[in-house]
Amino acid sequence: MTLDNFQVFDGDLSAEALNYYLETNAIAVDTETMGLNPQRDRLCLIQLCDANGYVTAIRIARGQTEAPNLKQLMEAENIEKIFHFARFDVAQFRYHFGIVTKPIFCTKIASKIARTYTSNHGLKNLVQELEGIELDKSAQSSDWGNAANLTPKQLSYAANDVRYLIPVRDKLTVMLQREERWEITQKCFDCIPVFVDLDLHQFKDIFEH
Repeated sequence: MTLDNFQVFDGDLSAEALNYYLETNAIAVDTETMGLNPQRDRLCLIQLCDANGYVTAIRIARGQTEAPNLKQLMEAENIEKIFHFARFDVAQFRYHFGIVTKPIFCTKIASKIARTYTSNHGLKNLVQELEGIELDKSAQSSDWGNAANLTPKQLSYAANDVRYLIPVRDKLTVMLQREERWEITQKCFDCIPVFVDLDLHQFKDIFEH
């Protein structure tokens, strides 16, 4: 993958980039972190992509607590935010920046409800089946903390994690509506902020007996 239609910012979106993304009705979003615990592991990179394949990466500084332009975009109610495993990324935004992300589409949840013929719901599996493209995930477990010196392989990985989410969403939506599972899927999306709050308060398995 070349790095065409790909820009990098430090700390936040520029005003120009914000205005560009505010004109769309859907945006793909992903994050790269130093681990899976937001209270311990810092947020390093945020990736965005629109339906035209225009990718933006935002490098986040250690200890950064504000990103006002990103907050405005993530909280814009007329723009759907598309994630793969939204529960994790939405928690990152809530914990680090106080962002209440809405509305949300999660391709992992959608896949689990639509693609009941398989147990493979990772992004690589989804993109391979629905888009016919094999993602290179070899940079997934790498050091994202040195954001100023990310390698071309890391940047390519980060861009591809958002580049295909919108077409994947579109195909999953067709499947869900065809199988009459669209309504229950939307209800699951509505529950994501509740699970995020539970995760951040470190409550586990509260729905178990």
